[in-house]
Amino acid sequence: MNSSRPLARKAAAFGASAAVLGAMVAGLAAAPAQASTQATAGKAGAAATSTKARPKVSVSTPKASSRDTDGSCPVKVDISANINVKLDGKTELAYRWLHGDGSKGKVKVLKLKGHGTKSVKIGQTLTFNEDVKGWEAVQVLGPRKVTSKKGYFSVTCQDAVVVDKDQLSSGKRISVSAWADPSSYVGPCTPGDKVNFLGRIKVNDPTWVKYRWVLNGRVVDYGRTKVYHSKTVSFGYSPRESQRGYATLQVVGRGGSSSDQAYYKVWCRDEAPSTRVSATNLVTATNNDGCKVGAHATINSTGRARVEYTWYVNGQSVDRGEVGFGREGSRTVELSDRVLSGSATKGGRVTLAVSGPRNNDSISQSYAACEAPKPKVSVSSLSVSGQRNEFCADKRGPGVDFKATISSTAPTTVKYYWVIDGKRENPDLERQVNGSVDVTWGIAGAQSASETKGSVQLVVTSPDSASASTSFSVSCPKGA
Repeated sequence: MNSSRPLARKAAAFGASAAVLGAMVAGLAAAPAQASTQATAGKAGAAATSTKARPKVSVSTPKASSRDTDGSCPVKVDISANINVKLDGKTELAYRWLHGDGSKGKVKVLKLKGHGTKSVKIGQTLTFNEDVKGWEAVQVLGPRKVTSKKGYFSVTCQDAVVVDKDQLSSGKRISVSAWADPSSYVGPCTPGDKVNFLGRIKVNDPTWVKYRWVLNGRVVDYGRTKVYHSKTVSFGYSPRESQRGYATLQVVGRGGSSSDQAYYKVWCRDEAPSTRVSATNLVTATNNDGCKVGAHATINSTGRARVEYTWYVNGQSVDRGEVGFGREGSRTVELSDRVLSGSATKGGRVTLAVSGPRNNDSISQSYAACEAPKPKVSVSSLSVSGQRNEFCADKRGPGVDFKATISSTAPTTVKYYWVIDGKRENPDLERQVNGSVDVTWGIAGAQSASETKGSVQLVVTSPDSASASTSFSVSCPKGA
């Protein structure tokens, strides 16, 4: 038994766990296990080589729960690492731990399936009863052989002596209390302290005090502080999964004291559902004046997000931008009029594509072909152009001639008629108009009168509506 102690101390100096130390001391007893490990590794390698396309594999550097642990032994150290496998179907992941003393752990095999990169978190717990400085690494044997970098850690064992004997004999008294803040936590369990444990140490006379925190039966923190009357100490805990438990603040030794248990409860859940974005209510409009197309649509988000968007006309990007959401909501975005040319003037499609933090979406709508703008017709300069006094000899008022100008923005056939004193004078007349043209009309003199007066109106009925009107009054010359 004595001959095994130097070997155990040497192995511990290279980071061996208690299990590994036992295997080394046992000597030949480890040989069958080693042979089994090699055989399993061989099977994993054969499985990997039989795969036509081996997935890509990467391994993170192993991390210890505490790289440098200083406290009373035995001490447990948690080691974890992530293995990323790019999948396209099914595969088997074979891996093992490599220890700092040169030994190797048992090969473990996991069956994976799916598409895309899958992250597998692996871990182990090592227990040490004496000082250790060592490392751990992960070796993947299949579907592709990869070895991680070494993750280093150390353990230093200390006695948990808190108060000197002469302080105790002098009648110094120490009391402690502890509580969790918050005692109940609901939210995402991401890295970072979620629960703070606080403790108050009280003394009846100034003294140095050593203390330690125990979380669910495991020592997690140490300290030494000078307390004059009372002092608050604390540590933070970041849970990885939903759980409940307690922490205790201890002053250990003769006359030492422990606090009441500080209970806590953690419920891990997402802070909010994953934000999703969408595009809706797309409306397109064709402007025939210059043959242009415009559009507007609504961008929606279920939560806080920055959303980028792009407008496409017939598959070609024509405009882009972004909108921000502080919370759930909707925003309207517009595509200003774009001039169309070539085949695009005959109709096409407008598309709005949006990209959010978690997803993408798009919406499309057709637009109408451009049409030649309809001519716009107007009437101006309606006036009396002359009078005919020959009617005066028959004891009638003079005849009256009228003139007006019809204008059009494009060549067209204009239909129109005249109205005298509210009565239509004639059926529709037609004139070809390309720009402006003057039209005329005349009436005979009024019966038994020396004056002809009233109102005149020119009404256009096609291609659109227009009109002009005025009043008139003309008299026969004196002595006629």
